[in-house]
Amino acid sequence: MNYNSFMLHNFKNILQLKSLSSQTIEAIEIVGSVLPFKTNNYVVDNLIDWKKAPDDPMFKLTFPQKEMLLNDDYNKMKSVIVSGADKQQIKEAANEIRLRLNPHPAGQLEHNVPMIEGEKLYGMQHKYRETVLFFPSQGQTCHAYCTFCFRWPQFVGMEDLKFASKEAELLVKYVQDNHEVTDVLFTGGDPLIMKTKHLETYIRPLLEAEIPNLRHIRIGTKALGYWPYRFLTDDDARDLLNLFEDVKRAGKHLALMAHFNHPAELSTDAVAEAIKNVLNSGAVIRTQSPVLKHINDSCEVWADMLKKQVSLGCIPYYMFVARNTGAQHYFSIPLIEAWKIFRETYQSVSGICRTLRGPSMSCLPGKVQILGVADVKHERVMTFRMIQGRNPDWAARPFFAKYDEEAIWYTDLQPAFDEEKFFFTDELNEILSHNVIESDFE
Repeated sequence: MNYNSFMLHNFKNILQLKSLSSQTIEAIEIVGSVLPFKTNNYVVDNLIDWKKAPDDPMFKLTFPQKEMLLNDDYNKMKSVIVSGADKQQIKEAANEIRLRLNPHPAGQLEHNVPMIEGEKLYGMQHKYRETVLFFPSQGQTCHAYCTFCFRWPQFVGMEDLKFASKEAELLVKYVQDNHEVTDVLFTGGDPLIMKTKHLETYIRPLLEAEIPNLRHIRIGTKALGYWPYRFLTDDDARDLLNLFEDVKRAGKHLALMAHFNHPAELSTDAVAEAIKNVLNSGAVIRTQSPVLKHINDSCEVWADMLKKQVSLGCIPYYMFVARNTGAQHYFSIPLIEAWKIFRETYQSVSGICRTLRGPSMSCLPGKVQILGVADVKHERVMTFRMIQGRNPDWAARPFFAKYDEEAIWYTDLQPAFDEEKFFFTDELNEILSHNVIESDFE
């Protein structure tokens, strides 16, 4: 299949052919002027149930919805667009809204950017001791955009909010100089939207450098869900699989961190064949997704998704909580509700599916997992633990918060037992006061 993408300027013809209402089409245009919109012919033809649109989960996952903007912001953008404003005026109005949507949550821009020889490396992030994130510049788009994506600032043309780098030699030097780094995660955007010849310019130098502390190479990607032909019939698909094989031959573990948000993405013959090709190359596929209102907020959907993933040879990895950015108000559910979905999912699948971890918030202190609700010292509390922390010593530390049925993010939580703060609060403030990663994490 040839790849055809649909952007904001040419989506109307598709939706008119699908008999969607003029109000739905108008909302996509207005919201899509603020939040990024892009889809492709594989998603449109294979993943969306158009008989159920606009209520179909895959439609909501890929086409902007009116409620993804708050009412005041929606009405402002509508008035600007219908007034006949030019492109620059529309862009200025959109940027004003974007800057209010917390474009870089969890300190990505302020606290996760590493340094080398006194220079900040804005195409990289280093939040956790063992893992460095790298944003190859040619991979800072996707085959289609998820409407919940917390990296939406990569796609809206605001260059000062974008992470990107072509400096493969600086990546090599950084990993060589920081012996505690064992993992490099290529992310975006989607690195697998790049031609293989470009991806190779980042991966092969890491292999050729024979860095003893580098053990794992990860690639964050939605390609299996949104464009499985990347591993099947694209003109450089075989070159990509050869590259995967070379990573394995070099003694490095290669993991595709595959984003699947709904069972529909696992339903086609093409994705099954693509997964088979990736696994035959020696790579491992680990799957992850946020739990999302309107998309997958039920244990039945999650259980179906996990069972399909495992049957295809994938390893369930993370259930996340929708991040505090973009359209969080549209997608988020209370933390307690997320935990109930996780628990009921766990109860309805066999142990082989229970490699899933979560629900986890990737927030300022680290990856925070809600473990459940308990009664301790005559007080009903929420139990959490750190899966990862800005200080590695925080990992696996449990802590407690007051019971709160409405909390949707860690900043909504209050310490239990009349404590003034959580165990990590003082040290977190000390780390953040330096405005860059502490030397122990470089």
